Amino acid sequence: MHLIENDATSWKGNPMKAIFIAASFGLALSLVHGSARAEDIRQERVHFQPGSTSATIEGRITGRQTIDYVLGARQGQSMNVSMATDNNANYFNILAPGESEVAMFNGSVADNQFEGVLPKSGDYKVRVYLMRSAARRNEVANYRLEMIITAADTKPATDADDAAGSSMKVPTQ
Repeated sequence: MHLIENDATSWKGNPMKAIFIAASFGLALSLVHGSARAEDIRQERVHFQPGSTSATIEGRITGRQTIDYVLGARQGQSMNVSMATDNNANYFNILAPGESEVAMFNGSVADNQFEGVLPKSGDYKVRVYLMRSAARRNEVANYRLEMIITAADTKPATDADDAAGSSMKVPTQ
């Protein structure tokens, strides 16, 4: 059998095939790196002081570091998370219970301020990170993260309640 170096089945004579092979190899490497990256995320359990509905954490991350602050909450509770930082590329995402990658809130889109009613019970992750460009430059971010969880309204608010200002949230014990 005779092989021709420049036929359509050889990558040597076909620049598009060579590009495809290189891109596939790069994608495979990034997937391997991405799965290892998930294992590198540090997790810290958040505990509220007895009788408190909030916790404040001051922290620092560098480069590609990522920290998940894990806090338990129940469906229907309200969560408020805000972050002040000295680095404009420092953000947080919120991941619902059972999620490891897909965020229900993205701080880079919503200016590091979340307020909402929680869709289900379980452990929520507040993931603090630097944007990729800042992480590559090994930048540092000092941040202050405030997390508040309160109980859902005890009764549905009505227009009359809102007008009278009587709608209130009851803190969780």
